[in-house]
Amino acid sequence: MSKKNQKASGGGKKSSLAMLLMMLIAVGACAFAGYTFYEMKNMKAGATGDAPAKVKNAAPAVPVYVQMDTFTVSLKPEANDSDRVLYIGLTLRVKDAESKSLLEEYMPEVRSRLLILLAHQTATDISSDEGKTGLTEKIKETVSKPLAPNHSAVVTDVLFNAFILR
Repeated sequence: MSKKNQKASGGGKKSSLAMLLMMLIAVGACAFAGYTFYEMKNMKAGATGDAPAKVKNAAPAVPVYVQMDTFTVSLKPEANDSDRVLYIGLTLRVKDAESKSLLEEYMPEVRSRLLILLAHQTATDISSDEGKTGLTEKIKETVSKPLAPNHSAVVTDVLFNAFILR
């Protein structure tokens, strides 16, 4: 009889282990079905146009550039420095074609503003990376000021083509 009890108790362990394994498989199958349903719902919403804006892939905007002639400017002298000269080439990235046409129409005024801005810089101000970054921000502000009543160009970035400081 003792052998029967051992077989019965061993059989009980096997059946509880099998039952636990079956429950784990059922839970995994339910989780997989729920995930699949969620993904199919998102794909369906994306196909019908109900998806959030961040899910949709928008075509990248074509960049609009305005090429500037190079500038050669005498920089503001410092106490310990003699004459310093900056040779700089710029390209402006603008928001749209309207900003580009406005800048091209008012190019003499834009160049004048930039020459005045650059002439007020010192060599130590613009020789560091932080100085160059600050200069790009100043150029954006200067060029973005209204050129005509209620008309201003929107400059999104300033790119240096040449930057020589002597």
